[in-house]
Amino acid sequence: MNTLDTALNFQTQALKVSSQRQQLLASNIANADTPNYHATDLNFAQALERASGSSNAVTLQTTAPNQMAPSFSLDTSDAVIESTATEPSLDGNTVDMDTQRAQFADATMHYQAAFTFLNAQIKTILSAIQG
Repeated sequence: MNTLDTALNFQTQALKVSSQRQQLLASNIANADTPNYHATDLNFAQALERASGSSNAVTLQTTAPNQMAPSFSLDTSDAVIESTATEPSLDGNTVDMDTQRAQFADATMHYQAAFTFLNAQIKTILSAIQG
């Protein structure tokens, strides 16, 4: 990994982990009325620590020559946790919409913060290059 990659790695990984958390939370919201659906969340700190600690790219196999491999994929499966319902549901669904909305807002804030910091780092690097 070169110096530029090292400088930008943490915020890049934070963006990826935040994006994955938003996908999980969006799935929870989409399945709010699905019987026996169990809400999940991502332990952001644990996932970010794992993602920034080493190369976590998962190699996916393509089944046809024209398929494109993903540019990145993080293995954060060990950081996925099942949310517990604050109020019991008769159909077994553990999605609490108020909690999910609050968590989605929190995940969005993390994403925006990481994006802002990454943008500032890039501007600083460009400023140093341009003099």
